Amino acid sequence: MAGSAINLWQAVWPAPAKLNLFLHVVGRRPDGYHLLQTVFRLIDCCDRIRFDPRNDGKVRLLQPIPGVPEESEFCVRAARLLQQETRCGHGVTITLSKSIPVGGGLGGGSSDAATTLMALTRMWDIEVSRARLAELALGLGADVPFFLLGQNAFGEGVGERLTQIDLPPAWYVVLVPPVEAPTAEIYADSALTRDTKSIKILGFSDGFGHNDLEPVVCRRYPVVSDYLGWLRGRNIAAARNARLTGSGACVFAEFSTEREALAVLANLPQHMRGFAARGLDRHPILGMLE
Repeated sequence: MAGSAINLWQAVWPAPAKLNLFLHVVGRRPDGYHLLQTVFRLIDCCDRIRFDPRNDGKVRLLQPIPGVPEESEFCVRAARLLQQETRCGHGVTITLSKSIPVGGGLGGGSSDAATTLMALTRMWDIEVSRARLAELALGLGADVPFFLLGQNAFGEGVGERLTQIDLPPAWYVVLVPPVEAPTAEIYADSALTRDTKSIKILGFSDGFGHNDLEPVVCRRYPVVSDYLGWLRGRNIAAARNARLTGSGACVFAEFSTEREALAVLANLPQHMRGFAARGLDRHPILGMLE
């Protein structure tokens, strides 16, 4: 391992969440995968990951999340896949501190996987092309290539065709309904609309579009509809444009300033959960790797 990499073992590595500012299902491939168009936005709600070297070549997760087998955890899968791809003999113990709600459509697991790939490629001093790393990322999940890109992006295909996009500064109120929406079940629902008209990237603007998965999620989980209804009921134009992110269950609204976001959040009923987050221009890990 390179000397510069050794210092990075002391770091705490961020894995930011994302929002889908819109999500259109524009078709379906013969293999059953859905074709999408979306804009991914990074936000400053982050999981945190620590990596400690092992001499036995194993990848282990310190304090696994209850109910989630260690081998199913995205960051463990990412580390083992990187080992297999590069025939790397190094081991690692991973300490994962979760802040991103699980099953909320915020991409927490995918982000954990991407951070693991980026961090360990550097710390294990591995030579792997960016193109091959992107292929590995896609094998872990459709959102992982976006987090690996590290910038806000217009996404197409199954989410892997990415074009970097500049977005204006923004703050978000993100509400967290007390349910998890299984992605596969939402996409398999017969009521899902799969023929939204495709747009060109230049057709995107602030407040554009909708989330095609939202009606399905709201029908299956009425509490999500309740949370959306509360947000849209605020007497603020931005809140009336609230929508679902990903396949849910989290919902969000965009605001120009932190003050506006916090003012909405201050009125959140006690039985509801939510937080304010700032939109990011780039993945915070990029500054650590430069």
